[in-house]
Amino acid sequence: MRPDGPRNPVTGPDSGPEPPFPVRLSGPVIKGFGRGSKELGIPTANISADMLAEHPDLDIGVYYGVVALDPSRFNYTETSSSSPQGTSGKILPAVLSIGYNPFYKNKERSIEIHIMPPLAAPSPTAASNEQVKFHKLPDFYSTPLNLLILGYIRPEYDYVSLEALVEDIRVDCEVARKSLQRDTYARYLEEGRDGDIDTEDVKAHRQWLTTFNGNRQAPDRTSGL
Repeated sequence: MRPDGPRNPVTGPDSGPEPPFPVRLSGPVIKGFGRGSKELGIPTANISADMLAEHPDLDIGVYYGVVALDPSRFNYTETSSSSPQGTSGKILPAVLSIGYNPFYKNKERSIEIHIMPPLAAPSPTAASNEQVKFHKLPDFYSTPLNLLILGYIRPEYDYVSLEALVEDIRVDCEVARKSLQRDTYARYLEEGRDGDIDTEDVKAHRQWLTTFNGNRQAPDRTSGL
């Protein structure tokens, strides 16, 4: 069960991701258990968990990172005033779970990703909102997705109610958002801010995120793979 007490507002060192992060995962978006949107009101994108065998250091739990969708398969632009940036070809913040979801007692390990709006947009999961609404994109099943995991948030827990589970996921979104807003993490979303010069390693990760259609170069030792 989830321990009592307040949650830390950010996770991960302020200096930036430390090993084993960043971790690269990719694959087409596949059908999940169908509970994210229907029961929880939290849209998720699932990718195959088979590739986790290459990353034995990844514990079961909740993580944050950044994602990109293949713009040749998913060409959608936000038009609302709260999210003025287009998502086509963009790198977006994300929170994800790797595990079995004890509340539902899943038998198979899964990777479930919730894609959040750009950091410059107002947060739909802020506690100050009268009605919390999780970010939703149009369906993009089978679209190739690249995921870069940048940090760990917490272990998996079981919950006494569906409402308690949803509230903890809401807090996960806020922790992920605040963690990614730090310059050493935000640079994975966009070029260095405030005149910072990105390292070749960060540039390589951003390039990997937005490269699809089998046009990737072979990974090298500086890329974290």
